[in-house]
Amino acid sequence: MNPHAKLITLSSLILGTTITITSNHWAMAWAGLEINTIAIIPMISKSHHPRAIEATIKYFLVQAAASASILFSSMINAWTSGQWDITQLTNTTSCLLLTTAIAMKLGLTPFHFWFPEVLQGSSLTTALLLSTVMKFPPIVILLLTSNSLNPSLLTLMAIMSTALGGWMGLNQTQVRKILAFSSISHLGWMTIIIIYAPKLTLLTFLLYTLLTSAIFLSFNTSNTTKLSTLMSSWTKTPMLNTTLMLTLLSLAGLPPFIGFLPKWLIVQELTKQEMTPAALTIALLSLLSLFFYLRLTYFTSITLPPNSTNQTKHWYINKNTSPPIAILTSLSTLLLPLSPLILSAI
Repeated sequence: MNPHAKLITLSSLILGTTITITSNHWAMAWAGLEINTIAIIPMISKSHHPRAIEATIKYFLVQAAASASILFSSMINAWTSGQWDITQLTNTTSCLLLTTAIAMKLGLTPFHFWFPEVLQGSSLTTALLLSTVMKFPPIVILLLTSNSLNPSLLTLMAIMSTALGGWMGLNQTQVRKILAFSSISHLGWMTIIIIYAPKLTLLTFLLYTLLTSAIFLSFNTSNTTKLSTLMSSWTKTPMLNTTLMLTLLSLAGLPPFIGFLPKWLIVQELTKQEMTPAALTIALLSLLSLFFYLRLTYFTSITLPPNSTNQTKHWYINKNTSPPIAILTSLSTLLLPLSPLILSAI
């Protein structure tokens, strides 16, 4: 991509995100979401591959439908209440329509169908942006309107997302699709607690962004897009593979890594809200996700492929890992002792 085009695209992405998360007016929030959508589309389609073009069209159609639903929901609420404030969502139809639109934006079940395909058609860096930065504005809108939304509907969508994200990720061999279903599963954890503890949802999203960024950047450095190349990537970057294994265990939510903190706090908060059955259900469903995380860690720890393959082997190259990856992987594995400080901050 041309450097000037890349600068304009990234600036528009930052501008759209900033407008949405700082606005109180529905029209401004909608405008920020539209700027975000227009900015990310050239990044998805920059390879000009048929799969990338297909992913671009799918992303555009879904995001356009979701943005139109958000605008329609705000117009209905303004018609009945006479104001455009995001936090003053009082109409029942508007609440239901907004929940549907935000679920489409985020990729929550049952509106998840576009997300794995779009990630598979994008590059690893673009997939990272789609999994983290592009989900931040819709989550902020969901946080601002959480008091007006239906708790039963959000809980049902959260449990469905956790179940589907774990179930559909079991038989995948493409790394981007595995991380897409991982994102859907984590969104279920964020959604189920958003009404009762919005700050906990924000903490979960920030830690998920930290862990996912470390994993995507590690895969991008070793040029890994599927499990068969992950098996032999140790010959190219052995130290990076070791830290990647620990980061995947952290994303799975296993102690003593930082990924354990949000799940522990969410289960604790759900129990306090007398939602023990929901907490037990979502905790058991996360075992499905744990299986494919452990599968990924198993492939990162294999030193030789189990059988002969026709692909070219990547032999060891002595090169330094980039500082951002080193910092992110260190935080992903060693941040749990600072959890009292993190909890005091929220």
